[in-house]
Amino acid sequence: MARELVWFVSDVLRTERRRRGTRRGRRALTPYRQAVLVLRWFRDATPIHRLATDHRISVATAYRYLHEAITALAAHAPDLHQVLRERRATGDTHVILDGTLITCDRVAATTIKTKGRNRGATVHLWYSGKHRAFGGNIQFLATPDGFPLWVSAVLPGSRNDLSAARDLGVVGALTAAAGQGLKTLADKAYHAAGLGIRTPIKKAAGQPPLGPRQRVYNLLQSRARALGERAIALLKTRWRALHHISLCPHRIGAIVQAALVLTQHEHPGRY
Repeated sequence: MARELVWFVSDVLRTERRRRGTRRGRRALTPYRQAVLVLRWFRDATPIHRLATDHRISVATAYRYLHEAITALAAHAPDLHQVLRERRATGDTHVILDGTLITCDRVAATTIKTKGRNRGATVHLWYSGKHRAFGGNIQFLATPDGFPLWVSAVLPGSRNDLSAARDLGVVGALTAAAGQGLKTLADKAYHAAGLGIRTPIKKAAGQPPLGPRQRVYNLLQSRARALGERAIALLKTRWRALHHISLCPHRIGAIVQAALVLTQHEHPGRY
C-alpha cells in the first residue's frame, strides 16, 4: 500500500484522538500502526483475528480500532449538495445516479410484511429479492467518465433504488440541480423519479413498440449512463472489504463512505 495513504489515514486518526482528548501513550497502537491495520482490512479484507495477531492486540481492540477509523474517515466524505455545486461550477453537463447492493452476512433483523400482489408474505428486511442475497442498498453519484463522487448512507437490501433515493433525499437534490442546468442520467429503476432525472423510455403495456427515434435515444442514454458502473467497480476492485461485509450491516454506509474518501485521496486530480 502507498506510504502516503498510510500517512493520510494516520493524520485523520491523530486528529480524532486529539478531539477525544486521548493522551499520548494510552493506546496499544500508534496512529500510524492503526492506519496500517485499517488499510489492510480495506485493501485485502484481512480477517480481524489475523490483524489482531499481527499487531499483538486483542480481537476486541482490533474491532474497536477498525470501527473508530471507519467513523473518522466517513466523516470526511463529501456532502451531496456540495458535490452538486462543485459539478455545476466545473461545467459538467450531467452526473450519473445508480444503486448497488453491498452484500453482508445474514443477520437476525426485523422482518416485514409485503403489500400488493404478495400481500402478507414475510420478507427479511436485509434480503434483496433482485440479487437473491443479503445486503444493504447504497446509492451513488459518478462523473460522466465514471469516477465516484458521492455515496449515500445504507438502507436495507429489500428497498428498491427509487424508494431508497427518495427517502435519502437524493431525488429532491438532483431535481433542484436539474433546474440549474445539471442533469442526471439513471437506469429504468428510477423511472418517473422526477424532472431532470433522465431515464430510458419504457414501452407501456398495450402500446406499440418504440419508434426508431425512441430506440436511438435509449441507446445513446444507455451508453452514456453505463460509464457510471465504473464508479462502483473502482471502489469494489480497489477495496476488497466491499465484496462482502462481515460487520453490522448498519455500518455498510460508513464503510463505503470511508472507501470513497480513500479513493478520492488516491486520485486528487480526478475530483
